[in-house]
Amino acid sequence: MTTDPALVHQDAATAARTLNFTDDGVTPNNPDLPVLFFPDAIADGASSDQIEALYRSNGWHGTWTATVFDYEHYHPDAHEVLTVASGSASLRIGGRSGKVMAVNAGDVLILPGGIGHMRLDQTDDFAICGGYPPDQPHGTIIRAPDERNEDHIAQIAALSRPESDPVFGEDGPLVVLWGRARE
Repeated sequence: MTTDPALVHQDAATAARTLNFTDDGVTPNNPDLPVLFFPDAIADGASSDQIEALYRSNGWHGTWTATVFDYEHYHPDAHEVLTVASGSASLRIGGRSGKVMAVNAGDVLILPGGIGHMRLDQTDDFAICGGYPPDQPHGTIIRAPDERNEDHIAQIAALSRPESDPVFGEDGPLVVLWGRARE
């Protein structure tokens, strides 16, 4: 498990912001785990290939580069890492009663399973890289509130906690703030 000092701003690990969201009746969110936000964690000019390779080197899989959907959705079966590779966007995190966040190239978000998210706007060059913990699928896309199912709450609560932070490695902030993986 690695972090590339030319790619990752190590000081960003100590600047983590946590955001807590509970069930708002539309999106289940995650009452047990906070969203982690690391502003400017990735070096300027990092390519999407480098970001995806960083995730994989830290045990995360199912990597992709695209955008964030422009509709409210969540993943009941996977946590998700998002790193802005280029451009900027406004994202709403935490469902309809959540927080609007401006994100820019180099910013990293780690969303626990169940957290509602959507894109409100973006620059023409916006691209974001995503990935998932090794024991979780690609993240089933559930549109809120239309596809919400009360079984999702138990599914979200049962998700394992990752053994490694996708950006900062084995002892990264995710492992510290969310706790070590459960047996």
